[in-house]
Amino acid sequence: MTRRELIQRLARPLERELATGCRDRVVAGGLEKLVHNLARPFPEVIELLEGYAALEPDARCARLREALARLGVAAAPARAPAKTQAPVEEPPATELDAPVDAIPLGPGGPQKMRSLGVRTLRDLLFYYPRRHEDRRTLPGFAALAPGAKATVVATVLSKSQVKTPRKKMLITQARLADDRGHKLTAVWFNQPWVMGQLREGEKIVVTGRYTVRGRVRNLAVEYFEAEGGEQLSTGRIVPVYSLGERMSQAWLRRSVWRALEAIKEVPDPLPEELRQELGLADLDFALRQIHFPESEQHLARALERLKFDEFLFLELRVLLTSGASALVGQIFEVREEDLCTFLDALPFEPTAAQRRVLDEILADMRSERQMARLLQGDVGSGKTAVAAAALYVAARNQKQGALMAPTEILAKQHFANLTRYLWPLGVRVELLTGSMKAGEKKRVYARIESGEVDVVVGTHALIQKEVRFRELGLAVIDEEHRFGVMQRRALLQGRPDVLVMTATPIPRSLALTLYGDLEVSVIDEMPPGRKPVKTRLLTQRSRKDAYAFARKLIGEGHQVFVVAPLIEESDAEVMAEVRAATELAGEVAAMLPEARVEVLHGRMKAEEKDALMERFRNRDFDVLVSTTVIEVGVDIPGANLMIIENAERFGLAQLHQLRGRVGRGGEQAYCILIAGDTSRKTMQRLRVIEKSTDGFYVAEQDLKLRGPGELRGTRQSGLPDLQLGDLTSDVEIIESARSTAKRILEADPYLTEPEHQALKRELQLRGEAVGLREII
Repeated sequence: MTRRELIQRLARPLERELATGCRDRVVAGGLEKLVHNLARPFPEVIELLEGYAALEPDARCARLREALARLGVAAAPARAPAKTQAPVEEPPATELDAPVDAIPLGPGGPQKMRSLGVRTLRDLLFYYPRRHEDRRTLPGFAALAPGAKATVVATVLSKSQVKTPRKKMLITQARLADDRGHKLTAVWFNQPWVMGQLREGEKIVVTGRYTVRGRVRNLAVEYFEAEGGEQLSTGRIVPVYSLGERMSQAWLRRSVWRALEAIKEVPDPLPEELRQELGLADLDFALRQIHFPESEQHLARALERLKFDEFLFLELRVLLTSGASALVGQIFEVREEDLCTFLDALPFEPTAAQRRVLDEILADMRSERQMARLLQGDVGSGKTAVAAAALYVAARNQKQGALMAPTEILAKQHFANLTRYLWPLGVRVELLTGSMKAGEKKRVYARIESGEVDVVVGTHALIQKEVRFRELGLAVIDEEHRFGVMQRRALLQGRPDVLVMTATPIPRSLALTLYGDLEVSVIDEMPPGRKPVKTRLLTQRSRKDAYAFARKLIGEGHQVFVVAPLIEESDAEVMAEVRAATELAGEVAAMLPEARVEVLHGRMKAEEKDALMERFRNRDFDVLVSTTVIEVGVDIPGANLMIIENAERFGLAQLHQLRGRVGRGGEQAYCILIAGDTSRKTMQRLRVIEKSTDGFYVAEQDLKLRGPGELRGTRQSGLPDLQLGDLTSDVEIIESARSTAKRILEADPYLTEPEHQALKRELQLRGEAVGLREII
């Protein structure tokens, strides 16, 4: 680049700075930073503008005129003599909710913004970069490694376009030079529009694959942009955005920069006292640094604040909508002697995890606020015993308890367990299911209404209008995601304490957001003596080995589950599922001719499924082939092997749930995963199940690999898409946001206090983006 070109390039931003009143806002990061980058051949200019940011406006203007004079550029006439120059008035701050065209966007700019969903300056500032690139020190051409991908800044010397005669491919070429004079050729394939974007003498930022063939040095370009006069694309940590059609990174960066220029200070919805207590940056700083970070540390501070806000407004919305923050519930007296009586009567010693979780539940029951707690525990961890203890405390307070399960077979299983725990202590337990005869149901209804029954276990039959509790104090809901909101509400009239149980391992971060109106308790310890299920991953080539092992176990008197590939549920595919089940059952029967084989599929009615599972539990047959996910919690003590065909079609958490169906009788159990797809990625994922029997570890890995939207049940949960927050790594931020939301609403349940008005308005503005899964 010639000396004249260098002077012109440096003079442009200096002239613009002078014309806009010397406010040091023309260049992101300040004019001084630009001068240090561009004015290396002019050390007198660097010296003259040293400390520019600290000067008063009139002193800045004087220095700029002197700098331009030394460069031989005539400065614009002064508005007034330098000594008496009045300070330039700052334009009034643009409102955050002003339309986006309040800033200059260029031809078609507003339409481009609308295609991104951006209509206001607020929308634009909250349109976060998807990543950042460190372009503070980009390499020269001499430092590039052949075959490597690189980002460089270079000047366009010339450009040309040719069409190859054979393949009829259009090739655009640009001869580029770096700051040290080294040259190479940038190449674009079949992108005719590039010619119109390249301007000789202009600096561009280019990313591509560098190749060397003899003396020919090429860069196969993947992406490029003009550097621009505002220095937003080089010499800094640069934001990279998701783009719509016919827009460039440089244009979007410039637009965001102008929006930040136009807004003097972004108002902060969080009270300053709260920000200081939590050690959070203010919102103005966070938004400026997320787009144009001055350092990695500033970017980290910005991310922390903006992630916190995402989770805070999610938790506030859930707590406010559910009313869980201020509901008054039951108040139970928890007597030490009652607790000792229950624990002494258990046929086993509770684990430390069970005792810890029980303490958390009993603390809620003592409180005047309605208990709303999620009890998580892996299969066999002892959730039912903990629920039984809570139901016993309710009964000792002359209050009734109810446990609602999604299927009759599960309800009967819970009824048997609760009877074993509670009947010897004088607690009257009843079962109520839809299949009971009308006369039998009427007698149960009468006993519930009169208070002769202490604990009722049942299915949806518990929420029929004929069921009238004398005084329901505690409702336990097993696998609540199997019930609709209205079904849960029907059970929860009268505001009993609520305990939700699930055997599906849910990562804590997901539980805190997906079940935002519930406290979370986790039984993370298995009872001593329980043998982990041995898991083996096989390919189709070794499939016969799996069934040979099944033959051996059946010969020893054990039973086997075989799960067919998961088929998406839709009307068009129901018959395909039935065919798949029937065909697989035929294959299994051929491979195991001595075994009795039955089939379970989605076409069967609920009562048919329950009856078939009951027959399997009674050992009426040896192998159950199923194309549906076998009921969570179903206890088949004789089943010691599970074979899962095409295991890659299931999520890891689902596979872990399926594996938990075997080994319930106390003997060693096995699970064999047969992979239809043997790609490296698939095998790596399935080996998580092979290597670990920890359900929460498996669920964490599932969350990392597939994301929250893909996990079973969460796509319909109302969980919002998070722009910055990461459920796999932001547990501490989520917990801080949740406790802060609860504290705010405890002090001000409806956000009516003056210090919470900005918070309330921000919550309303974000309302559409914040999802909700309502439990109570």
